[in-house]
Amino acid sequence: MDSTESQSLLAEMTWQEAETAFDEADFVVLPCGATEQHSTHLPTSVDSIRAENLTAELAAAAPEHDLNLLVLPVLPYGYSEHHINYAGTISLGADTYQEIIIDVGRSVQRHGATRFLVANFHGGNIEPHKLALDRLQRDHELDSYYAHWTDFARDQLEARFGTEWGHAGEYETSVIEHYRPDLVRGDRKTPQTKKNRYEVRQYAHFDDLTVEGGLGDPTQSDPEFLEDVIEATTDRILTHLRSELE
Repeated sequence: MDSTESQSLLAEMTWQEAETAFDEADFVVLPCGATEQHSTHLPTSVDSIRAENLTAELAAAAPEHDLNLLVLPVLPYGYSEHHINYAGTISLGADTYQEIIIDVGRSVQRHGATRFLVANFHGGNIEPHKLALDRLQRDHELDSYYAHWTDFARDQLEARFGTEWGHAGEYETSVIEHYRPDLVRGDRKTPQTKKNRYEVRQYAHFDDLTVEGGLGDPTQSDPEFLEDVIEATTDRILTHLRSELE
C-alpha cells in the first residue's frame, strides 16, 4: 500500500488525523460487501474483497480527478438472506442493515462530512441501501451518493462474458484471481448447474436457481481482462462523481 492510499483510510488514522480528513474529503466512502457463499471454488469473502480492493482503486485514482476520498472500513456483512441455505452465509435483516447504513451516515455527518458515498459490491444490498440513503437525504440532510460498482462495468463484462456471468461466475472469479488468487480453488472451478430460470416468479433462496451456488461458467474467467475493466470502471465512477460535484 502506497502512502497516498494509506492516507485515505480512516482505519489507519488517529482521531486528530481523522478530524482533518473529514474536513478535507470531497466524499466519505463506505465500501459495502457481504459474507456469503460463492459456490464451491470461491471464499465467502468475495464481495468484501471486491469492496476493499476496488474502493482502494477509486481512492488511489481520485486525485487524478481532483477528488479526495476518505474511505471507511469495509462493512463485511450485508443482506444475504437468499444465500442462507448455504453454510457460511451470514445475513443481517433488511431493516437492521438499513439502520446500520443510516447510523454510519449520521456518524460521519457529525464529524463534518458533507457528502456520503456508498460503494456497493453485493446485489442483495441494493434495496436496503436505497431506502437508507433516501432517509439520510430527507431526514438528516446528508448529501448521499450511490455506486453499485458492477453497474458501471456491465457493458464491458457483457461484451466479454455474455449475460450469464452472475454470482460466482466469470466476473467474480476473475476479480478474486486478480487480487487474491490464493483463495481460488482452481480444481473446483466448473460450469455452474442451473436448476430453474424465472422471469416473473420471485425465488425464495439461491438454491432454487443453482446446484453449486453460482451462475455462469467460472472456467472462462479472465483476470487479465479484468485489469482493463477495473481501470475503465474506476475512471467512469470518478468522472461521474467529479461531474456531479460540480
